Amino acid sequence: MMTKVGFLPEETSSFVGRRAELARLETALATRRMTTLIGPGGVGKTRLAVRAAREAADRYPDGAWWADLSPLYDDALLLPTVSDAVGLADHTLRMPVEALCEWLSDKRLLLVLDSAEHLRAPCSHLLAELLTTSPGLTVLVTSRQPLGTRGEHAVRIQPLPVDGAPDALQLFEDRLRAGDPRARLDAPGDRAAAADICRRLEGIPLAIELAAAGIGRHTVAQLATRIGTRFDAPVDAEGLAASRLDLLADDSLWPRRHRTLRATIGWSHELCTPLERLLWARLTLLRTDFDEETAREVCTGGPLTPDGVDRALQGLVAQSVVQRDGTRYRMLDTLREYGRMWLGELGEERAAADRHAASFLGLARRAHDGWTGPDQISWYHKVADTHLDLCAALDHLLAHDVAGAQEMAGRVGFFWACCGHLSEARSYAQKTLDAGPVEGPRRTRLQWVLGVAALLQGDFATAEKYGALCTAIALYDHDDEGMLGATYLSGLTQLMNGEPAAALEAAERVLRMTETVPPDGGPAEQRATARESAAPGPDGDPAPLESAHRLRCRLITVFALTALGRLAESGRAAAALRRSCERGGEYWTRSYADYQLALIALLQGRPEASAAHARAMLAGKHRLRDSFGIALGLDILAAAIAAQGAGAQAARVYGTGHAYWRMVGHPQRGTPELGPVREACELQARAAVGDEAYQRAFERGQADNAEVGLAAALQSGLRL
Repeated sequence: MMTKVGFLPEETSSFVGRRAELARLETALATRRMTTLIGPGGVGKTRLAVRAAREAADRYPDGAWWADLSPLYDDALLLPTVSDAVGLADHTLRMPVEALCEWLSDKRLLLVLDSAEHLRAPCSHLLAELLTTSPGLTVLVTSRQPLGTRGEHAVRIQPLPVDGAPDALQLFEDRLRAGDPRARLDAPGDRAAAADICRRLEGIPLAIELAAAGIGRHTVAQLATRIGTRFDAPVDAEGLAASRLDLLADDSLWPRRHRTLRATIGWSHELCTPLERLLWARLTLLRTDFDEETAREVCTGGPLTPDGVDRALQGLVAQSVVQRDGTRYRMLDTLREYGRMWLGELGEERAAADRHAASFLGLARRAHDGWTGPDQISWYHKVADTHLDLCAALDHLLAHDVAGAQEMAGRVGFFWACCGHLSEARSYAQKTLDAGPVEGPRRTRLQWVLGVAALLQGDFATAEKYGALCTAIALYDHDDEGMLGATYLSGLTQLMNGEPAAALEAAERVLRMTETVPPDGGPAEQRATARESAAPGPDGDPAPLESAHRLRCRLITVFALTALGRLAESGRAAAALRRSCERGGEYWTRSYADYQLALIALLQGRPEASAAHARAMLAGKHRLRDSFGIALGLDILAAAIAAQGAGAQAARVYGTGHAYWRMVGHPQRGTPELGPVREACELQARAAVGDEAYQRAFERGQADNAEVGLAAALQSGLRL
């Protein structure tokens, strides 16, 4: 069995000390089902959990998985976040907790929940259910306080020792060199001064890192003097951060014995320029890792110009307030708390939230417009990776700008449906429709999202209802794009219900109604070819790309022609559609054209060609991280391999496909014509190698790391 150790965060800086704590955690993970690593903010719980999980990962056949809970502002996002973390993209109508319990029920894995203190009750409730239904599950939690879950084993983490142990001093020196590789503690008195700094900071790792980042503006001796002067003074609300208010005076979050960390963060804040402080506060609205462009969009305003954001961001990186990994940035939750409190003190909370929502509404618009362009995959990933920020923006818009929320939910809904966030796509579409009146294409788009999400969840009755509703509204509004979208939804529903003739008739009619290239009167695939080869414009520019809805509507004709047995026509239409998609850089529809070409070739008795098309489909779906599409593609590839007589290879690919079907919570699915083909090819594979060998290969495919199994399937001719 392959171990999935790659689902843990990378360690971007050196790990210092903690040998005793690691030994305790190793014992706890081996003997306890739930361990909570507790300690105050800044003590190093996250770093220790990453290292402990990495060292223990090989003991878990189904991997070690990480969920960062610190950005969650609402416990409603807990289940989707944990489901994402363990690779579940549920496409069913079940309760999300039921789907997650079933997904984990037969797995032996380590689940790490980081920064759970602000969600103690919902985390405790969720873990109680998961641990009851999943006997092979081990959980490691980091929190400032125990969760109170039955069977919880708490391991308290203390700061690094500062008397007689080198760890704190080693951390200081490592972080000093990380900021400046030429830095050394070679000057007379430097080591003694650095040791004094570590003692003053009580060995708290975050405090030591922040202090080391301040060396660029002081010598080590000067820094020791400043910290000594500062921390020897009484700690009170006025003096802690040279402000009117101690923004971190909440002893429920910051124990009195760790006021040192509060003072260190306040001191780091003082060292920042005014614009760096302002950026620190504004960045706290971002829930996920971000790049410079996002920082500029969310934080520019008033005294912070776009160039000022860039300079201030680099200043915060230099002071270890913000961490950089390549082109991405993030802020530790402890420092985010300080910035958020400071944002409130500045009176900027509403304005900052408005800018954040406007930025992500803009992202939704650009992603929607870029769906059929060459950047489709990058937009697809950006929408998936910024899911928490998009949810936060939508919630803010629902409260303050209903029209903006309605537009945003409609524009990200299909992305979310494709990414596996079907519950959120459906929920937000319904919430925004209920929030206020909405007319025209925006209403059609929201109802279309509801229908597509319902269809992918297997709720065909609801999908049929919204397909008819979208059609009626689009006709009334004279909305061509709405008509194309509605026909795709209705047509796909008809196909799933075994009505290909009705789907084909409706798709051809609407394609004619909305045609921009004059039809030649021939069948669908001829008009598609004519449209694809349309002459350039008068200035020599290439013909405009077709819209996403039009490409999807053409896809319905391909599916319907295949289902009706008109394979030659379907093959020509699928090839023309694929070329249109390829010209525009569109992968989503193109991969389904490949899927149809694979099915057509298989039905025509050309299994080698079928396997080639299936692998092309899988390559596209893998780039899109589309688990549902990958499951479909593996089924057709396995059938093509079986038709070539390679029974064991086919069985293993079928096994990998079964693992992907479980990821989306469905048994094998597809349009009705696929079922008999799949069954016949499976029987052929069993006959080729025997039931026992078939079963062994199938179970191997199920047990493999899904990525490894997919990579093997993509290698043409590989002996499995």
